[in-house]
Amino acid sequence: MAGHGTVVVGVANGYGAADPACQDGPEVLRALRFLADLGEAGSRFRWDETIRLAQPMPHDALEAVETIAIRLADRVGQHLRHGDFPLVIGGDHSCAIGTWSGVKRALDADARLGLIWIDAHMDSHTFASSSSKNIHGMPLACLLGYGDQRLTGIAGADPKLLPEDVCLIGVRSFESEEYALLKKLGVRVYFMHEVRRRGLQAVFAEARDRVCRHTAGYGVSIDLDALDPAEEPGVGTPVPGGLLRSDVTGALALAHGDEKLLALEIVEYNPYLDEHFTTARAVHDLCQSMMP
Repeated sequence: MAGHGTVVVGVANGYGAADPACQDGPEVLRALRFLADLGEAGSRFRWDETIRLAQPMPHDALEAVETIAIRLADRVGQHLRHGDFPLVIGGDHSCAIGTWSGVKRALDADARLGLIWIDAHMDSHTFASSSSKNIHGMPLACLLGYGDQRLTGIAGADPKLLPEDVCLIGVRSFESEEYALLKKLGVRVYFMHEVRRRGLQAVFAEARDRVCRHTAGYGVSIDLDALDPAEEPGVGTPVPGGLLRSDVTGALALAHGDEKLLALEIVEYNPYLDEHFTTARAVHDLCQSMMP
């Protein structure tokens, strides 16, 4: 795991979703000190200033998502250049456009970035294919170079990811158009039925090998709706039949101390649905399993 310490970047973004509730997730986690103990035992761990828009919800969601993505890409790149490990806590998953565009720009110009995307959804729509037009269903497509130029062009015009450097894990809810795009590109998708059959640890280890094969390093982006809502209710878009927290933390522990791991992102925490703050504790456990 790169760097001298971990810097948590909260992103108060709910502009990519129909329900903006997840924008308050990072501040709840911070104010209630759910991650406070991660800074103990001698590790350097601190919260950075939360990224948010100054004005109320704009009418143009695209403008809002673009503005936050530009700021987030700059912030993540700054922390990487300083030798720190960025831990991004969203907001809705549209913030991934900023997170991974910033990581890619911080690498050498010809270096490739790998990404493990743990999610119930594919997030690979464009405005042309999406019926809802919600941008949190589009970030992976944008990072692969498909979608509106204002989003694909964050931190550079070239695609941030090559299809062979990306793996999705835990998918169980998707539309035919986004599946067709990923299939055409040859992106490896581990659907839930394969994860159940093989076990998450085996799948994660294989995915890590794949995204490291030709890259300078890799990241992990976790949408909390990958987890089973029967266990973790506080998520943006719950889908039954998901991953168990204990299995996810066990798999992520494989990346503990990994020098090739460049950044971690956890998104879609909805504090208003989180009975007894059980999902907040899941965020803590996921972070803890990967911390140096």
